[in-house]
Amino acid sequence: MTNHKVNYQNLPDTMIDDTVRRLLLPAIFNAAVRAGASIMQIYKQRDDYDVSLRSDHTPKTIADGLAHKTIKDYLGPTRIPVLSEEGRKMRFDERRNWELYWLVDPLDGTVEFIKGNNEFTVNIALMENKICMASVIYVPYFEKIYIAEYGRGSYLKTHIAPSSEAEFTYEQIVADAVRLPLASEASHPRQVVAVSRSHQTRETDEYIAGLRTNFPDLKILVQGSSYKFCLLAEGTVDYYVRTTRTYEWDTAAGELILAEAGGQTRSLPDKEPLKYNQEDLHNPWFECRSKYSKI
Repeated sequence: MTNHKVNYQNLPDTMIDDTVRRLLLPAIFNAAVRAGASIMQIYKQRDDYDVSLRSDHTPKTIADGLAHKTIKDYLGPTRIPVLSEEGRKMRFDERRNWELYWLVDPLDGTVEFIKGNNEFTVNIALMENKICMASVIYVPYFEKIYIAEYGRGSYLKTHIAPSSEAEFTYEQIVADAVRLPLASEASHPRQVVAVSRSHQTRETDEYIAGLRTNFPDLKILVQGSSYKFCLLAEGTVDYYVRTTRTYEWDTAAGELILAEAGGQTRSLPDKEPLKYNQEDLHNPWFECRSKYSKI
């Protein structure tokens, strides 16, 4: 069977040695857990989210801003610049020559947050020369956090409760982390396709209808936020297609987690790797495959 692990561009000379890596992984881990605490604090007050619209008509709540501030404050001492959904107006001329930066979605799945269905995440990626070198996706409601380092695999830690005082060390992070994927090829179930809960389109329906030509027994899983990347990395889901607007901060963290679990993300229709720190921060349509996907 084909191994769908992402084949990134030839990796340029890296500024991140092992010593620096051991400092930066706890930084993004703790920033995500602290942001999760900020989000859950607001999530409990479901009658007062203070919902507004951004310029692209996507919703924003007070939790988005609070999580952004939490992450930016915690990562500030690293002196590494932050490109965040909440700082999207930054000009390309200011960031085009960044060699190292944080790419952040402080609350991915704002629509799911507003609906109260628990399917929202915190996404943080460490980007070097436009390649994701380390990332975390934190699912605060389910107390699950997914971690990846370039060339070192992706992992899952459970029972990580949101905490505004999180200070996990590198040793604590790696101590009981479980390597992904969780499923094995021998025990793999029938093919499961994930679709967005709040962003389905006619094009998505038509694409899946085409898949059913060769895979008539497909199962559909409706799921919000970047948590879909995590389920692909686990092996719970086999395939995911997205035919609506996303941004670079929606995909960078999840793409590395999936890639290091043996999966793959490709643009549609040209089947190319996604590109980062572009002048236009929108992604093209894309598809994802798990390690054991036959689709």
